[in-house]
Amino acid sequence: MWRRNRIPTITVRAGLVGDVLPATVVNELKPSVDAFIAKLPPAIPLQPPARSKKAQKAAAVVPLMLFVMATILMIQLQSFQRLFLVVEVAPLGLIGVVAALVPSGAPLGFVAILGVLALIGILIRNSVILIVQIEDLVAEGQDRREAVIEATEHRMRPIALTAAAASLALIPIEREVFWGPMAYAMMGGIIAGTAITLLFLPALYVTWFRIKEPKQGDEPSVPENGELAQDPA
Repeated sequence: MWRRNRIPTITVRAGLVGDVLPATVVNELKPSVDAFIAKLPPAIPLQPPARSKKAQKAAAVVPLMLFVMATILMIQLQSFQRLFLVVEVAPLGLIGVVAALVPSGAPLGFVAILGVLALIGILIRNSVILIVQIEDLVAEGQDRREAVIEATEHRMRPIALTAAAASLALIPIEREVFWGPMAYAMMGGIIAGTAITLLFLPALYVTWFRIKEPKQGDEPSVPENGELAQDPA
């Protein structure tokens, strides 16, 4: 028995067997615990696990963080169209999350959801890098279609290497009961999301801005800044 805030306190602890998550045990024991609390005198309070309370507090902050993320992206991109293109790619990373969690048998719990949130940030960062590179090339006077191709080729290696480094760094914790689901979710999402970003985002950009392949004899296109695209030759 310990004294916390000068109140005699007893802490009940238990070890987990196998791959059972703490949240699963808490939810299964909740009816029995509630029935036990009802029999206790009012002077004897019973508090749930601290980890469960921390998880609830962290989940309540998620909408605010998503709003802050969208605000920062809008300030950086300065365009609702570019913001839409960046945000549109992020949910496609769930394809890799599902592909990694199902074969491994890891549950989609709170920790895995944290990994998904971190994954969304990584994919949005890669999309912003690619979009900004395209816009910079267009601002320099390059044809928009050629800018999409050159920016994708130029950014493919650093984005792929960053994704590989992040995935390899998660391997040591993939066998942990608590952190394993997050590792699987992030590794699958990073690998699939990076490939989707490099393939889908340029195609979406070309489709959204209705960029057509120039035909022979066509005059060079005029970018948004009004300057004619320079002939590479």
